[in-house]
Amino acid sequence: MIDDRLVSIVIPAYNVAATIDETLRSVRTQTHGALEIIVVDDGSRDETAAIVRTHAVADPRIRLIETQNGGVAAARNRGWQEAKADLIAFVDADDLWAPLKIERQLATLDAAGPGCGLVYCWHAKIDALSHVTDNRERPMREGQVLDHLFRGNFVGNGSAALVRRQALIDARGFECSLWRAGAQGCEDILFYARVAERHSFAVVPDYLVGYRYLPDNMSSDMRRMLRSWLMVVEEMADRHPAKRPILIEGLRAYGGWLVRRAIYLGDLRQLWGVLALLFRAHPRVAAGVMMRDIPDACVQLVRGAKQRARRRLRGLRHRRPVTPSAPYPFPIGDLPS
Repeated sequence: MIDDRLVSIVIPAYNVAATIDETLRSVRTQTHGALEIIVVDDGSRDETAAIVRTHAVADPRIRLIETQNGGVAAARNRGWQEAKADLIAFVDADDLWAPLKIERQLATLDAAGPGCGLVYCWHAKIDALSHVTDNRERPMREGQVLDHLFRGNFVGNGSAALVRRQALIDARGFECSLWRAGAQGCEDILFYARVAERHSFAVVPDYLVGYRYLPDNMSSDMRRMLRSWLMVVEEMADRHPAKRPILIEGLRAYGGWLVRRAIYLGDLRQLWGVLALLFRAHPRVAAGVMMRDIPDACVQLVRGAKQRARRRLRGLRHRRPVTPSAPYPFPIGDLPS
């Protein structure tokens, strides 16, 4: 039997002319055909809107909304508030979907029952050429997941979730104040935590999202990202004071991740900036990061340099061919006529 339930897809887009075509192709070729595809152009200055209009001419399911730049949270909110469906999925304008993503998430949502407000799936990290660079993350958190989210964003990105409209209403959508405070970056985890306060989660255990992870972009402003996480901790600790130890555990893990990234990139300015902010906000957490994460990152950095040197030496001796990374495992099919 054909599932004709309407699903609204919201795509926030800002200066993504290089990737929006491939993203739209992956959305348009979903096996679940009853889609409303809303692209919210968040004040782009490139050809993003023109590319979307080309797709809209060929596919009447696509609607373009153009707004002044207000950040990803505001763009997502504009999209779902204008959407017609009671089921809404989000995809960032540089990510990819496997053809079966929505179909399988709908089946999982049905199996989970009316108490389930959000279904996510696994993701494979892809590079600028849409080649898979990492697919080791396999979260299986289901049911009541708020404590797990306090420890870290196991959903992983903003392109993996299918959400009931009521869950969006209960969560008050995505939080725009992070962008206004210059602390954008953790809109996803805050939204997921707000949903988890009232709704259960379910997972499709398969790699149905290609998440474009570009280390240079992710590390552009680590202090801003830490400020964003601190705002999430503050909000959740106010409502769940008994959960403060778990939130601090998550903060220590996130602060440690940022510090390790700064060390791997050799960016001392960002390293000291993250540590200074962490010391001002949570001195004990900062001290723990300095004692554990910095030494560990330095050891791993030296070990990695030695391994790369050995590989280069072997390459010079044996001239072994380099094995390219694998392409995204779900090729984009033919577009519907």
